Order: sequence, then C-alpha cells, then structure tokens
Amino acid sequence: MTLTVEDAIDQATKTWRRLGIEQDAADEMAEELAADLTAAASDGRSVTDYIGGDLDALATSWAAERGLLPTGPRLKETALAAVRGAAVPAVVAVILWWAGMPGGLLDRDSEAMTTQLHGPPVWEVHHYPNPGAPLMWVGWAVCLLAAFFWIRSTVAAELRRQHDPAREVTMRALTKALPLILLAAALLGTAISFFGDYAFSYFQVIVTVLIAPVAMLGAVAAGTAWVRNRSCPPLNASRLKYRLPVT
Repeated sequence: MTLTVEDAIDQATKTWRRLGIEQDAADEMAEELAADLTAAASDGRSVTDYIGGDLDALATSWAAERGLLPTGPRLKETALAAVRGAAVPAVVAVILWWAGMPGGLLDRDSEAMTTQLHGPPVWEVHHYPNPGAPLMWVGWAVCLLAAFFWIRSTVAAELRRQHDPAREVTMRALTKALPLILLAAALLGTAISFFGDYAFSYFQVIVTVLIAPVAMLGAVAAGTAWVRNRSCPPLNASRLKYRLPVT
C-alpha cells in the first residue's frame, strides 16, 4: 500500500495526539510536515522514502526536538533504571567485604587446641596476612566507579527511550549528585555491617549479605528519584520551559 501525504499527516497527527501534544502545536507541525512532503514529492521522492519507513518514530522525534513532549517526573522509571545500573556493583561490593573481613572468605587465620594431661587445653592462634583486605579496598573503588558510569548510562537510556525533553537537564544534575548518592549508599552498607556485628555477632555475615545490598540499592533509587524530581518539574506543551521562553 502506497502511503500518501494525507495518510502520513493523519498518522502523525494521531501519534502527536497520543503523546499529549496540544492541538495548536500539532496543527502547526502537521502543516510543516505537509509542506515538506509536498516539496519532496515535487523532487520525485515518495512519502515513504522521505519518512524513512517509521512515521511514528519521526513524529515522536520531531516533537521531542521542539520540546513539545509533555513530561512528568517519572520517578519510578528513573529509580528503577538507577537500580539496574547499581545492582552488580552493590552485590560485588558485599562479596568483597565478605572476603576482606576478619574470618571472611580469604582470611587464613587458624586456631588449634592441644590437650594436656594435667591442666586445661592450650589454644594456639596463628595469624596470617589477609589477602582479602587490599582486594576489598581496591574492589570497592572499582565498584564505585563502575556504579557511577552504569547508573548514568541506564538512566540516560531510559529517558532517551521515553523521548524525555528534560533528559539533558536530569543527566547534568545526576552527574553532580551521584558521587554523594554513592557515598551515602556505601556508608549505609557499612553501618549495616557494624550493626550486624553489634546486634547479631554470630549471624553478622547473613545479616549483612541479605540486607546491605537492598539498603544500598534503595539509597541509590531514592537519591536518583530526588534528583529527577528536583530537576524536572511537570511540564506541558503550553509552557515550553526547556525550549522556548515562558510568555
């Protein structure tokens, strides 16, 4: 089926209506699109060739470039995207803590008991350097660096997928705030480790491994959502804050 100029305008208008574009702005873009398609036809190009095969994507990107896409905070989507970026570093950080802690996975200290014919048994404690300690500190630095870039990447990809007109504003704010967010998450995980050692000494590892990653991811999600909410107040097409001056 050959796509005509009228069909293209009708489909684009439906897309703009679905995206919530105000009628006046949609009519103006429809007129511009009609003029462009007519000019392309006079040059011997078909409507399909000019559009590139995906009219919905063209209409969406066109509205996004003009700052016409209504946007809301989308706090849930932004927070979940941040969690996806931080999930692997958080889990690896907890495993490194388990490896580097006294009595952890790589701790080689040992105890031996020798019984005596007369007198109490004698305990011998052998201390060895723990290779997990330097691995833990270096690994934590790598985890923080990886989390910084992965969170930025996943949040940017999510906002790009939604054609969010405030994406650049959000990403600039997130880049500035992310070091503090990650520091807060790391301190929270450390506090949980100390609490587990104080309140559940025998079960410290279980408490830390189960709770710390969830708490750290929660801190990242909350911090990212707060940044998004601060940097992106709800907009509509009648006040194009990010593209046009408010009248």
